[in-house]
Amino acid sequence: MNETLGKQIIEQQLLTVAKAVEDKIDEEIAALDRLDLDDIEALRERRLQQMKKMAEKRSQWVSLGHGEYSEISEKDFFAAVKASDRVVCHFYRDNWPCKVMDKHLSILAKQHIESRFIKVHAEKSPFLTEKLRIVVLPTLALVKNAKVEDYVVGFDDLGGTDGFSTEELEERLAKSQVIVLDGEGPSHPSKSSKTKRSIRQAETVDSSDSD
Repeated sequence: MNETLGKQIIEQQLLTVAKAVEDKIDEEIAALDRLDLDDIEALRERRLQQMKKMAEKRSQWVSLGHGEYSEISEKDFFAAVKASDRVVCHFYRDNWPCKVMDKHLSILAKQHIESRFIKVHAEKSPFLTEKLRIVVLPTLALVKNAKVEDYVVGFDDLGGTDGFSTEELEERLAKSQVIVLDGEGPSHPSKSSKTKRSIRQAETVDSSDSD
């Protein structure tokens, strides 16, 4: 008896949900039916303006170096972060862990044109590494509106090994809102190889504490 009653309750709930969905679809169809030619033209014009605005924005981003992963000098760092709203800056030296980070950043730079991806040689930039308290290499300084908001230090946030995927790094950057996964910068994640190698000992730039 209880089992039959339970089935009846579930069936009633399913019918209620189905009716709500049907009503919602009917409302949307009715709204479309009420649109006249002027409304449709206004929607088309609004969409065209949005597309034009996005094209202009993308053109501006490209002119600022977005879409590429490039190396800049210490003296160019502050101009770069002032020019772009979102910047991912890799402080590196010529070692294996930094080359792993380079590989993933090169992919993400092309996928996320809304952000600028740059790298700075830490040993050639003593003023900048001290000012930003860069200790471990690789370190990513995540900059929004000309202010360093967060850091990705070594591979600790990426599983603790150099076998992390591009998607894992992408999710970490999105968490700090230095890239976006939809809207202005649609993401097209790359299925990168997850070859496991043990991470080498982190390299030290100076004796300061990292933020």
